[in-house]
Amino acid sequence: MENRYRAKFINSLSGFKSVNLIGTQDSDGQSNLAIFSSVVHLGASPALVAFVMRPDNGARHTLDNIIDTKHYTINQVSTEFYQAAHQSSARYEKEQSEFVQLGLSAHYIGNVKAPFVKESRLKYAVKLKEIVPISLNNTQFIIGEITHIICQESAIQADGYIDIESLSTVSVSGLDSYHETKRLSRLPYAKPDNFTV
Repeated sequence: MENRYRAKFINSLSGFKSVNLIGTQDSDGQSNLAIFSSVVHLGASPALVAFVMRPDNGARHTLDNIIDTKHYTINQVSTEFYQAAHQSSARYEKEQSEFVQLGLSAHYIGNVKAPFVKESRLKYAVKLKEIVPISLNNTQFIIGEITHIICQESAIQADGYIDIESLSTVSVSGLDSYHETKRLSRLPYAKPDNFTV
């Protein structure tokens, strides 16, 4: 396959994915914002998440900042700013903050050394725990522990479930196709005797 065709085709195979903006800042206070569709849950206790960092292209501001400060934020993207989020994939210079370039607001709390996206309705701060190199394709698996969570309270249900659909969270398929979601239902905990064909 031709390279660009192959990239779009293979990226579409995994279906709908969450779309997040990762906020970082270097030790001099220069902020950075980048879109990722590879954020995954690794465990609840401790609360671990991870994402895949693409191969080195010579300018990986997000990774450099995470290595520098050990802190970053993960900010879910909603319908109100998905176009700005997509634009964060452009190759801005290090001294150009994507917050400024995209018209998004950097928000800081307490001792978190990375900016949140103020417009995001569900966001969390993460502390770097481990970087796992993946030699097969020269990517890196960035693993961190969640330290702070900011979520619109009305989305948190009595059992701890977060209704992300009520937050207008979007998903992405492929590299550039954004989607709203529609819940079918919430199902009970699966047991061998509670399903019939």
